Amino acid sequence: MTPLRSSSSATGKPGAASPAAPVLTPLRDDMRDFLLTERDFEKVRALIHKRAGISLGSHKREMVYSRLARRLRSLQISDFGTYLELLEADERSDEWEYFTNALTTNLTSFFREAHHFPLLAEHAKKVGRPYSVWCAAASTGEEPYSIAITLAEALGDRAGTVLATDIDTQVLAKARAGVYTSEQVARLSQEQLKRFFLKGTGARAGAVKVKPDLASTITFEPLNLLAPDWGIREKFDAIFCRNVMIYFDKPTQGRILERFAPLLKPHGLLFAGHSENFSYVTRAFQLRGQTVYELAKGGGA
Repeated sequence: MTPLRSSSSATGKPGAASPAAPVLTPLRDDMRDFLLTERDFEKVRALIHKRAGISLGSHKREMVYSRLARRLRSLQISDFGTYLELLEADERSDEWEYFTNALTTNLTSFFREAHHFPLLAEHAKKVGRPYSVWCAAASTGEEPYSIAITLAEALGDRAGTVLATDIDTQVLAKARAGVYTSEQVARLSQEQLKRFFLKGTGARAGAVKVKPDLASTITFEPLNLLAPDWGIREKFDAIFCRNVMIYFDKPTQGRILERFAPLLKPHGLLFAGHSENFSYVTRAFQLRGQTVYELAKGGGA
């Protein structure tokens, strides 16, 4: 959202007309703490695309400013140009992690896109135990815990395993902790809350924490989908990659999808986000149901 400032022409004199409503005008670059030039913005877009495959639209300038300005203040750097030079000076710098985390969007909730989970349960019952899932965008943990709960309810405790990965190390730390507010778990049933969560006490009253038995079925690991080697050697019964591809351009989407194909078992399923359509991106998968894909016959592109 564009920062705003207010102005008013009210005189405040007795008998004067009522003050007019404040006129809100966009905050200009010279009114900010830092100057984000068009050249700096284009550099940010290029760097995050190269590093994480994220395609930032030209309308994302305000978001880039607000998120990276916090980092400039923390580092006591006076302008974006200097910060970007710092990044480019060392491709292995820890600062790349902060840069990527800042520009990663993490919107998630328990049992988001709820129609997927009955399909997962049905598939798991058909395949049987042990059942394995890769959640490729774990965020703060709501999605992988929803997957683990579904597998436990369908197959029994510890009958399934989940590999949960994300490029954002900060959200992964929150996911590992497994602590959520009552609002965040509001859509869970009382039975699920009792079976899979511990109630907080004292300073944590009102919060819940994932029980160790459920947490033990999930492995959280940092992973960049653009990395040349994901380090994954196992095959999965299902892969969840939901609401991630929308941040990548079509060629990047195609390359990632074709790398998913050999990591799925022959009967495996790929779950996509509600606004994602992979049918015209790769021939490695074919649509099976609403935003659910399976390996195409013959596989490959």
